[in-house]
Amino acid sequence: MGQDQTKQQIEKGLKLYQSNQTDKALHVWTKVLEKTSDPGGKFRVLGCLITAHSEMGKYKDMLKYALEQIDTAREMEDPDYLTEGYLNLARSNEKLCDFQKTVSYCQTCLNMQGTTVSLQLNGQVCLSMGNAYLGLSVFQKALESYEKALRYAHNNDDKMLECRVCCSLGNIYVQLKDYEKALFFPCKAAELVNDYGKSWSLKYRAMSQFHMSVAYRKLERLPDAMGCCEESMKIALQHGDRPLQALCLLNFADIHRCRHDVNKAFPRYESALGIMTEIGNRLGQAHVYLGVAKCWLQQKEYDKALESLERAQELADGMGNKLCSLKVHSLREGIYRNNKQQEELREQVVKFLQCVEELELYCGMCGESIGDRDQKLQALPCSHIFHLKCLQTNGTKGCPKCFKSSIKPGFV
Repeated sequence: MGQDQTKQQIEKGLKLYQSNQTDKALHVWTKVLEKTSDPGGKFRVLGCLITAHSEMGKYKDMLKYALEQIDTAREMEDPDYLTEGYLNLARSNEKLCDFQKTVSYCQTCLNMQGTTVSLQLNGQVCLSMGNAYLGLSVFQKALESYEKALRYAHNNDDKMLECRVCCSLGNIYVQLKDYEKALFFPCKAAELVNDYGKSWSLKYRAMSQFHMSVAYRKLERLPDAMGCCEESMKIALQHGDRPLQALCLLNFADIHRCRHDVNKAFPRYESALGIMTEIGNRLGQAHVYLGVAKCWLQQKEYDKALESLERAQELADGMGNKLCSLKVHSLREGIYRNNKQQEELREQVVKFLQCVEELELYCGMCGESIGDRDQKLQALPCSHIFHLKCLQTNGTKGCPKCFKSSIKPGFV
C-alpha cells in the first residue's frame, strides 16, 4: 500500500471514528498498519490507534502502539516525529500511573531540537508532565508545568489545550483544598467549550462538567455536583469512554457517601473499581479504597475500614503518591485514637508528620499547614503556594521560600 492509498484509508478511518463507529475505524487502521509501505503513513496510523485506545481506556495497547511509533520515528530519523512519539509514550505511562517514566519521557521531548512543528507540542508535553508531578504529589512542579502549558496555549491560541489545562488546575486545587479555585478553573474550561468548541469532540464538555462536579461536591453543593456528573456520564456512555465512566461512578459514590447513603455508594464504588482495575488506573483505585474506608467509618466498621486503607496504601506506595499516603495515615490515626490503641496511634502521627514535611504542605509565611481544610491559596510566579490572607496581610516583594533557599549556609 503506497502513500496515497495509505492517506485515503487513514481518512476513511477518521470519518468512521468521528461518527462513533470505533470498531470499523480500528479495523481500517489495523489493515493500513499491516499493508502500508509508507513510513510517514505508518507513523500517522499508529497515532490514530494510540488516540482511540487511550479514549477506550485500553492503556496497555496504547503503550504497545506508542513503542511501535517510536521505532518508526527512529527509522525515519526525524526530530518532529520523535518528539510526537515520546509525547505519546509519556501519555501512555501517565495513564498507567507510571509517573516517573512520564516525567522522564516529557523531559526527553523538551530536550529535542525539532522544528516549529514539535515546538507546538511543548504545551501538551508540559500538561502531561504537570499531571505526572501531580500524580507524585509534587505540587510546586505540577503548578510550574501547568503555567508553562498555559503560556504555550495562549501563545499558539490553542483553546483545546487551554481547556485541558484548566481542568488539571481544577484538580490540583481540589487536592490542595482551595475549592473556590477548584471550581473556577473547570468553569473557565466550560466557557471555552461554549465559546469555541462547536466543532470539538464532546469529551471536552464531559471533562469540564466532571471537574465542576468534583468541586461542587467539595463545596457541599450536592445537587449541582449530581447534575454536572450526570451530564458528564451521559456523554461518556454515548462515546464508550470507559475511563471517564469510571471517574463519574467514583464521584457518584462520593456524592452518595456525603449524603450518608452508603447503600447507594458501595455498588458505585464497586463498579468504578472494576473499570479502573481493568484499564490500569491505579490512582483511581486508591481513591475508591479511600472512599470505601470512609463509608465503613460512617458505619463504625473499623476493621473493614482498616482493610480498605491497607489496599489504598499499597497502591499509593506503588505509584509514589504521597498525598494518598497522607490521607491513609490521617484516617488510621482517627481509628486508633477512637480505639485507644496508643502505640499504633503514635506510629501514624509520626508517619503523617513525615508526609506533611515531604509534601511541603505548609505556608512559607505563617508555617501552618495547607490542604487540611478549605482555604484560599495563592501561587506566586515561582509556583510556591501560600495562604492568600498571609500574602495580603504581610505583603511580599518576592517569595519567602525562594529567599530562604538562596541564603548560603555560613552566611546566615
